[in-house]
Amino acid sequence: MIGYSETPLAWGLTRGMARVLGVNLAAAVVEGWLSRKELGHLVDRCEACSQKTACTAWLASAAGGRCPPVFCPNKSALEVLSLRH
Repeated sequence: MIGYSETPLAWGLTRGMARVLGVNLAAAVVEGWLSRKELGHLVDRCEACSQKTACTAWLASAAGGRCPPVFCPNKSALEVLSLRH
């Protein structure tokens, strides 16, 4: 399983935001349209974000197919990934 045990919250939030857009990050890496390094950058940006509480609340109420919130540092990258998917 592809995951980040050293940053479990950031990994979970990044994965959750991607799921809202219909993107499976682990599958993207396995299928080769997202590199492990690129995934690491997404998780690192999430880890550095100060909006984890707001993100968790947003994810708890998010409906599938919605855009990530404007405060998400991975918003544009995840939207591009959703277009590739």
